[in-house]
Amino acid sequence: MFIEPSHKRETQNPRTGWIEVICGSMFSGKTEELIRRLNRAKIARQKIQIFKPALDKRYHIENIVSHNDNSISSIPVAFAADILKFAGDCEVVGLDEAQFFDDPVVDVCDQLANAGKRVIVAGLDMDYLGKPFGSMPQLMGIAEYVTKVHAICMICGEVASHSYRLSESNERFLLGETDLYEARCRRCFNLGEAAERLLTEV
Repeated sequence: MFIEPSHKRETQNPRTGWIEVICGSMFSGKTEELIRRLNRAKIARQKIQIFKPALDKRYHIENIVSHNDNSISSIPVAFAADILKFAGDCEVVGLDEAQFFDDPVVDVCDQLANAGKRVIVAGLDMDYLGKPFGSMPQLMGIAEYVTKVHAICMICGEVASHSYRLSESNERFLLGETDLYEARCRRCFNLGEAAERLLTEV
């Protein structure tokens, strides 16, 4: 269970920064948890700034929107380095869909945390093949806090940690929702992969 760190303001000593990573499969509530933490920071009257990859336009061009239709305004950026230009004097930085950012996102998050900011990152830890996705492994490695959230398997109802692609596309970056993906447990994910291999061999 994740316990949010205290945010006591220090008037003389600069506060320390840290990185929090929220990871999991599609439909596991990553963005929902990111929005929850950011809203709590707003209630605490902290200055926040939120970013998302410019390529993610599924729900809204600018806003971050969860599957439950909760939303929060953000700045779409094409490159992770652009985050440093807009972070300014904010105290909390949020990043959604971190797996879609380019590799420098790891160094960017490190710089922000070293500058005394709380950095909250949400993203898929595995791609549709069940392999570590983008820079998420590195971000999880340098983070002070890692929270893995889970979905419900669409086949058997067990805890799901995989994003199963329903499309035949081999593109690694393929944005979609329930029309293209299902949350699946390990067993149902592997059964699906095995069935597809049998079909291609026939």
